[in-house]
Amino acid sequence: MTWIDYVVVAVYFIVMIAIGLWAMGRVKGQEDYFMGGRGFGKLLQTFAAFGAGTGAHEPIQVGRTGWTSGLSGVWSALMWLFVTPVYWITAVWYRRMRHLTLGDWFVERYESKALGAAYAVFAIIFYMFYLSTMLSAIAKFAVPLMGLDEIAGLDLKYVLIPGLAAIVIVYGVLGGLTAAYWTDLIQGIFIILLSVLLIPYGLWALVKEFGDPSTQGFMDGFTIMHERVSSDYFSLFAGPSAGEFPLQYIVALTLLALVGIVVQPHFIATGGGSAKSENEARIGLVVGNVLKRLCTVGWAITALIALALLAGRPELAVDPDLVWGIAAREILGPLNLGLVGLMLACLMAAMMSSADTYMIVSSALITRNLYAAYVNPSATDRESVKVARVTGLAIIVGASIVAITMADVFAQFTFAIELPILFAAPFWIGMFWRRANGTAVWITIAFSALFFFILPLVIPMVSPEMRTDPAWTTTTNRIVKSIKRTATPADVARHEAWVEAMEQAKDDETMRQKIGAEPPQCEVGDQIEVVLISGDTSIFWSGGVKPVGEESLQMISTVQDGAASILTQRRTGQLQGEGTFKLDFVLYHYIGIDLANVSKATLETLRLPTRVLLPFLVLIVASFLTPRTSESVLDRYYAKMKTEVDPDPETDRRNLEESYSNPKRFEDRRLFPGTDIEALRPRKSDVYGFAISVAVCFVVIALLVWLAGIGS
Repeated sequence: MTWIDYVVVAVYFIVMIAIGLWAMGRVKGQEDYFMGGRGFGKLLQTFAAFGAGTGAHEPIQVGRTGWTSGLSGVWSALMWLFVTPVYWITAVWYRRMRHLTLGDWFVERYESKALGAAYAVFAIIFYMFYLSTMLSAIAKFAVPLMGLDEIAGLDLKYVLIPGLAAIVIVYGVLGGLTAAYWTDLIQGIFIILLSVLLIPYGLWALVKEFGDPSTQGFMDGFTIMHERVSSDYFSLFAGPSAGEFPLQYIVALTLLALVGIVVQPHFIATGGGSAKSENEARIGLVVGNVLKRLCTVGWAITALIALALLAGRPELAVDPDLVWGIAAREILGPLNLGLVGLMLACLMAAMMSSADTYMIVSSALITRNLYAAYVNPSATDRESVKVARVTGLAIIVGASIVAITMADVFAQFTFAIELPILFAAPFWIGMFWRRANGTAVWITIAFSALFFFILPLVIPMVSPEMRTDPAWTTTTNRIVKSIKRTATPADVARHEAWVEAMEQAKDDETMRQKIGAEPPQCEVGDQIEVVLISGDTSIFWSGGVKPVGEESLQMISTVQDGAASILTQRRTGQLQGEGTFKLDFVLYHYIGIDLANVSKATLETLRLPTRVLLPFLVLIVASFLTPRTSESVLDRYYAKMKTEVDPDPETDRRNLEESYSNPKRFEDRRLFPGTDIEALRPRKSDVYGFAISVAVCFVVIALLVWLAGIGS
């Protein structure tokens, strides 16, 4: 980065703080601070959903998986694609709740202040880990851009992460959700720039590096990309990693995401609760997330361009997470137009547009469901806003500490994504079924916490011998697939990068292991044998297994499948489990399912039945065995949820009073009248909007495949 790049970043920060100062004067009470007065239209609601849903870690993640898996790596971020149509339905729920937090919803639906408090604690932990992944990604991205690993003798992350946190705190604490949404509008534009900026410049860089700039234009970069990279890297469902993202895994990821995402705390605001009306809520949430899917397409194409352009970089042989940062530096840096600084500002925008909303939502939960519920129930609006401004700091500071101290970014992300299991079933079932009650919810939360989080950690502590018990250290079979194909320029460059990286590592054995096996040594046009190793995945331990003493590989079978030779092997010798124990897989063990031959993706898919079905089953059974919630509370709640929101607050209040006085006024619209199921018949707008959203998902896939196929 040069001085002009730092000027771009500085101007960006100044504008964000100025917006916070401006928005501060508009805050009169809790609804202004936490929901912006519920006055946001389609534009701001769209960019709020877009900004809060787009994390800084995602472009980095797609860059890495694109480097290792080709086009199929896009599913690491595109797994949410088919969740998007459901947002057309759920956006209405969040607006009709008319609450300031999802904790308030749990209090109302289940008559339990304690559930609201428990949800607030969940939200704090969730955001600390989820946001920490974005802060860690920024730090990793900035290293190649800034050209340094430390500042004033300190590791770069110890300076950059607190600095970013401070900026978010200043404008978010001052201006509340209004500041967050206006900055999200600007940051959303920056994120779109981030997603497309490297494509034209990257294609032109390919032409300059490997083509003829005097006769070729930047679109010829697509042809060069296909010439330099093997064709198997352009498959959407079966990349070179032997299918890291097969179809069944994508379906499982979609269902897991759908079940859990509805209880992510910020959805009460960005999911529709802060919109003027239901229409604004729906359009904002769906369009905002479609924008994100389109940006993901840009990230995937950028990753393929980087693969063609940067295959010879030794640092990428060591750490593919650096793909995005090195691509930005190498493609934009020589132009000296401040574009490297703009790219860094764009990625910061992706983080900050999420962080500001998370901070406001978390401060709302702490203020309303902890402070006002237990410490000072008579707190005024003015006092509550003061408490919110102070407590909002906790989330950002906590996330910064996790990002600085916890080295495993993937573990941070995985833990955060799995946490919503605790509250997902109570939300979905409580939305439609009158029989669900607070006692059953507590039983379900306790079961989920024990089964998925506590016992997997405690069991190995109580019985450490389990870590070396052969019954629990089994792995899937190791599959060695050898494919013969013609070498491309990228193959030649990869081997050169490997040699250089190994030379730099020298006696650093840890680094040499990280670099991995030697790619084929070749010239362009040679017939090479590409060896793909998959499987050998621990079935019962989250951190895998490691050998204790000598180990060997036992041959099981050899199969010839066309041009590919497939060798199946099994590890022998004593092994030791690492990480937490996968208690849910014990169920498969005892019903006799042999998991030795399944892929890693299938193992992940098998998490779906336990993590989705078990909490729902426990809640349903427990609800039948425990007392109902009072009928008057249920009548009032479901009458409210069936009453369409009017943009005029006074008219909306009168409509609600009519529903409260006559809870049966919507009985003719129920799908199952006279039962405990409170689902309404869908309206035409529900059906048409959902169908169009599904169609758009396929358009996104078609666009991705078309772009990746240009020049082939």
